[in-house]
Amino acid sequence: MESQTDGGGCTTLDEHLIRVGFALGGDDGCIADARRRAIAFLEQACEDYGLTVPARAKHLTQLVVSELVTNAYKYAPGPVLVELGLTRRAVEVVVWDSDPKVPAARTADPGRIGGHGLEIVKAVTDALSVHRETVGKRIAARISLHGESKAPSG
Repeated sequence: MESQTDGGGCTTLDEHLIRVGFALGGDDGCIADARRRAIAFLEQACEDYGLTVPARAKHLTQLVVSELVTNAYKYAPGPVLVELGLTRRAVEVVVWDSDPKVPAARTADPGRIGGHGLEIVKAVTDALSVHRETVGKRIAARISLHGESKAPSG
């Protein structure tokens, strides 16, 4: 469960309807595998709980998973752990990797090739957090199901 403020200053619990986790070996196919698993997770959750996950949220979930797993693949040796969660309001994506270095979104630079992944994730999610762990780091992102994110629609 996650703790959230209900708008009146009171803390409420937004219970996960479903959560899954999986490990990726860090090989060349892990990024595409992570995207496929994310979509399969959302489709199964819709069937099991009768929820409608808008196409926008599905696309953004694939984008966020892709960017975070790509960064882990590029910069951290070893496995990548992915956790996906779904509440009635949001999709949650958590990616753990073995690199303890905490990434930071860089300032926009249209001339820079690459290195925009965290900027993109930050722009399309409601919440983004990075936590250093005993080993490595954990990056968590939340994507709204109801069009409340900062992402443009379309």
